[in-house]
Amino acid sequence: MNITLYLLTVLIWGTTWIALKLQLGEVAIPVSIVYRFGLAALILFALLLGTGKLQKVNRRGQLICLAQGLCLFCVNFMCFYTASQWIPTGLVAVVFSTATLWNALNARIFFKQQIARNVVLGGTLGLMGLACLFWPELAGHSASRETLIGLALTLLGTLCFSAGNMLSSLQQKAGLRPLTTNAYGMLYGATMLCVYCLLSGTPFGFEWNARYIGSLLYLVVPGSVIGFTAYLTLVGRMGPERAAYCTVLFPVVALNVSAFAEGYQWTAPALMGLVLVMAGNVLVFRKPRVIVPVGAKLA
Repeated sequence: MNITLYLLTVLIWGTTWIALKLQLGEVAIPVSIVYRFGLAALILFALLLGTGKLQKVNRRGQLICLAQGLCLFCVNFMCFYTASQWIPTGLVAVVFSTATLWNALNARIFFKQQIARNVVLGGTLGLMGLACLFWPELAGHSASRETLIGLALTLLGTLCFSAGNMLSSLQQKAGLRPLTTNAYGMLYGATMLCVYCLLSGTPFGFEWNARYIGSLLYLVVPGSVIGFTAYLTLVGRMGPERAAYCTVLFPVVALNVSAFAEGYQWTAPALMGLVLVMAGNVLVFRKPRVIVPVGAKLA
């Protein structure tokens, strides 16, 4: 079951970049995010109410859902979208992939979980692999004030994503399933971003064409309803640090899709990067060896 959820998350989030590109146009970015998560929340609530599976959430749980909505469905997306205007998407992908290491560190700080050596080594290999994959894009980008701002926003977005992972893990430990917490979190995130748009005077436009509507529906259903539910279920089942290795594999899937759809050319450094990413994946999911002392009896 875990491997199915893992592959589903990687394949869905590795292809959402196509839909995100198609969303860019007349509609302001924060407004498109409001549409995405507002619709996703409505679908989740309708599904849960229709099947009688909407769980009761107490005041503490609602506050955590509010924080989760702020981190996962509001601030982090605004950070990544804004940063992409100033720095290469490859650099955004490399910084975002550090979520594996941030999740391991945060799980240690907040949940007292031991940091597995193979997760750290695998995450490091994954980062090195992504650096090789995007080296031409990174090397050709000169440093500037905008670059530093973009890096800071990307790091802030990654930290928000990691915080959202911790909050989801906390909710699941309390018996709340991701479907319920995602419904409330997306509703809260969309509402907060909607208030921001109203206060900032951002117009709520819409493009009534197949490109915008089709990409929006893809982001709403597979990208949000299915993708976030699958990923946060993995956070509860596998732990935040292992689940976050998905962030390293997303760009790999995206580049393969780009090779098919946009003529991306694989190079020797890119292939080496792919090997490093896959090696890191093996390390992250390898079970640690249990050393039995000499003379000890197995249960």
